[in-house]
Amino acid sequence: MARFDALPREEAEALLATCLPVPRWVSAVADGRPYAAWPALEVAASRAAAHLDEHDLAAALAGHPRIGERASSPAHQAGLSRREQAGVDVRHAEVARALAAGNAAYEARFDRVFIIRAAGRDAPEVLAELERRLGNDAATEREETVGALRDIALLRLRQAVS
Repeated sequence: MARFDALPREEAEALLATCLPVPRWVSAVADGRPYAAWPALEVAASRAAAHLDEHDLAAALAGHPRIGERASSPAHQAGLSRREQAGVDVRHAEVARALAAGNAAYEARFDRVFIIRAAGRDAPEVLAELERRLGNDAATEREETVGALRDIALLRLRQAVS
């Protein structure tokens, strides 16, 4: 934690942007330094990510490829996404087809990419969550999307500062 607290502002913000590319969140977490320990940083980061406006949501989602797809944009944090989605094996044609169909259905219904904390989950778990969330109304799904982005940000932040 001491290393993170001692980083120059610009470096701290660059590190934070890899966790959640939302300028308001990055600033809020950087402004909170110094943090006594991980729990204090986790609380501050979680609170700052709890409410994302439409601009924040779009910025955050731009940092993620579709689940089961390789990063196709420099904003996608390819290394992080690949590591987080390691359990979602798309080498099997059936899994790849199911994810592609699920992603398409989700995007048609909610007009945004499906996001989930994939770390520690396999393809069947991800597919089950995708199918479940397709049944959500728009407001519930937006809350779940923000929650998933927060979970991913906290996972990445913990890895970055440990």
